[in-house]
Amino acid sequence: MAALVWVLLGAWAHGALAQSADTTTSNLKSLSLDQLMDVEVTSVSRHAEKLLTTASAIQVITREDIRRSGATSIPEALRLADNLEVAQKNSHDWAISARGFNTALANKLLVMIDGRTVYTPLFSGVFWDVQDYPLEDIERIEVISGPGGTLWGANAVNGVINIITRKSSDTQGAYVEGGGGGQPQEFGTVRYGDSLGEATQFRVYGKYLDDGDESIANGSAAQDSWHQAQGGFRLDSMLSPEDSLSVHGDIREGRENEEAEDTERTGGGNLVGQWTHQSEDGSQISLQSYYDRTHLADPVPETFIGDVPIAPAGFLKDDLTTLDVDFQDQLQTGSVHHLIWGVGYRFTHDVVQNAPGLGFFPTTLNQDLYSAFLQDEIALRSDVSLIVGSKVEHNDYTGFQYEPNLRMTWSGWQNQALWGAVSRAVRDPSRIDEDLKEATPPMLVILEGAADFRSEEVIAYELGYRAQLDARTVLTLSTYFNDYNDVRSTSFTPATLIPFFFQNNLEGHTAGAELSGTYQVLDNWSLHLGYDLLQEHLHVKPGQFDLDDALNETSDPQQQVALRSSATLFGNLEFDNALRWVDRLVTNNGPTAGIVPSYFSLDTRLAWHLGRGIELSLVGQNLLQPRHVEYGYPSALREQIDRSLYAKLAWRF
Repeated sequence: MAALVWVLLGAWAHGALAQSADTTTSNLKSLSLDQLMDVEVTSVSRHAEKLLTTASAIQVITREDIRRSGATSIPEALRLADNLEVAQKNSHDWAISARGFNTALANKLLVMIDGRTVYTPLFSGVFWDVQDYPLEDIERIEVISGPGGTLWGANAVNGVINIITRKSSDTQGAYVEGGGGGQPQEFGTVRYGDSLGEATQFRVYGKYLDDGDESIANGSAAQDSWHQAQGGFRLDSMLSPEDSLSVHGDIREGRENEEAEDTERTGGGNLVGQWTHQSEDGSQISLQSYYDRTHLADPVPETFIGDVPIAPAGFLKDDLTTLDVDFQDQLQTGSVHHLIWGVGYRFTHDVVQNAPGLGFFPTTLNQDLYSAFLQDEIALRSDVSLIVGSKVEHNDYTGFQYEPNLRMTWSGWQNQALWGAVSRAVRDPSRIDEDLKEATPPMLVILEGAADFRSEEVIAYELGYRAQLDARTVLTLSTYFNDYNDVRSTSFTPATLIPFFFQNNLEGHTAGAELSGTYQVLDNWSLHLGYDLLQEHLHVKPGQFDLDDALNETSDPQQQVALRSSATLFGNLEFDNALRWVDRLVTNNGPTAGIVPSYFSLDTRLAWHLGRGIELSLVGQNLLQPRHVEYGYPSALREQIDRSLYAKLAWRF
C-alpha cells in the first residue's frame, strides 16, 4: 500500500512539474546539488571546509530541508539525517543516537547549539524535550556519525550534532507563524530583526508549543501532554574589519503531563558570547564563553518490590549551573599546514533535591573539566590531505583522558573524495554511574553507582566515499567498525544480592554502513534515499557478570530506510513526502528481552505561497496507520505515536 501511494504521488508530481518547468519558482527553493556540495561545514575540523572533501561521515540538514519537512521541533527535524536513529517515546520524549546505543539513557552523542553543549552531567545525555529554537532561524544542522573527541571532547563517542543558527543580518524584518491541529495542538513564533547602525544587527523572538496526549495500547489517552515556551535574542556586530562579536541568549519554561496529578517542570536560560579576529593571512582567533542554568523537577513514582511499597512517590529536583570558556587559534602556516589548537575550561555546580526512592550523593557537586587540543591538516599533495591531532582532558572522576585522531582524504577524481579515519573517544562517568542510589537510605538500596567506574572507550575505524556523480546526482557512503571496551554493566553484591551496582563489564563491537543519495529528477523535483545498516555485538567480558546480559545498553534498529520527495508545482505550490521504514528494536528494560515491531511511516506536506511573504501549509504525519510504537518495553502503558494533521500559516515581512 505504501509503495502504491508513493508511485501515485510521484506520477502526479512528475506531470505537474513537466507542465510548470518554465514557471517562476519560489524564492525559497532548495540549494542546487552543486551548491550543496560547496556548503561549508565547521564541525569536523573546527574551521570552514567544503562538504565534498570533508574527511568524516557528515550530513547537513539545511534550513530549507527543515522548512519543507513540516517539523515543529528539533527532534523531528533530526529525522532528516539518515545517519541518526530517532525514536519518539511519547508526546515530549525522544531517543536519539548515532551508530547504536540508543537506550533510555543514551550517552554517546554530543549535541551543541551554537557551540553551547547541551548535555546533562546527570547521565551524560540530552533532555530532548527542553532543546528548542525557532526552526525558521536555524541556518543548518551538521550531523556527524562517528567519533569527534579530538576536537569536541568526551561524550562525542558515536557522533556530534551541531545546531547552527542564522546571523542577525540574515533575519531582518518580522516573521510570524502559528498553527495547530491534532499534534501539535497549538504552536506559534514571533521574531523581529533590525539594525543598530551599519555594523550591528539584532533579533528578538518568542515561541510556544502545546502538544496533546499520545495513546497507550488500548487507545486511551496517555496523559502526557506538553507545554513549552521560550524567548531569546541575538546581536551580531562587526567591531572592525577584522573583529566580530556575537552575543545571544534564551530563557525557557516547560510543563509535562500537565493534566496528570504530578507535573514535570523544566526551565532555564543561557547567555553566550563569541569574539572572533580574522587576519589577512587566513589565521583566526576566537574566544567563546557561555553561562547556562537549568532546572528540572521530575516526579518519581512510588517504588515497589513485588507488591510491597518501599519508598513513597516524590520529586527529584536538579539545578545545574554551567560556566564554559573556550579559546581557539587557527594558524595558516603556508600552503602545506593548517594548524588549529585550543584550550578550554568548564565548571559545573549541580544541586539535587532527592526523591524518597531516587537520589544522588553527594547532593551538591562541583566539577572542573580542563581541556586542550592540537590538530594539523597537512596537504601532502594537491589531492591528498592528512589530519592528525589529539585532545587531552582532565575530569574529576577519572583524571586525564586522551583522544587521538588520524584522518586522510584523497580527491583525485573530479567532484569525488575517498576518506578514511582511525579515532579514539571516551564517554566519561556521569552522576548516575557513580553517585546514584535507588531507593535512598535509610530505606533499602536496590541500585547504586560505583566509585571506581571507568570511562567507556571506543576505537573507531572508518572508510567513506562522497561524490557528485553528475549535475543531478549526489552519493555518499560511510562504513565503520567500532571496538568498545569498559561499557556499563550491572553487577550484584555476592553476599546479599542487592544492591546492584554499575561496573564496566561489557565489551564488543559494532559495524555498519550509511548510504545517502539525492537525485534531481527535474529542476523543481528531487528525490532522496537513505539507508542505514547497523550490526551490534556486545557481550559480557569473560569471567564477569551483567544482570541484563549486555542488552540494556542497546535498543537500535538493524536497518532503516528513508525515501523523500520534494517538489515545487506551478511555481507557488510545494508538495513534500517522507516515507521511512524502521526495523524492529530489541530492548531489555524488563526481566526479558522486549520487542518494538518494525513499522512504516509516511509524512506529507502541501504548502501554498500566497504572495507578500505568506505561506499556508497542511502537514500530515504518521499517515499509514492510526498509531504505532517507536520505543519502549512492552506493557499495557507503553505509549504509541498517533496519526496527526495540522495547519500552519507563516508570514515574512
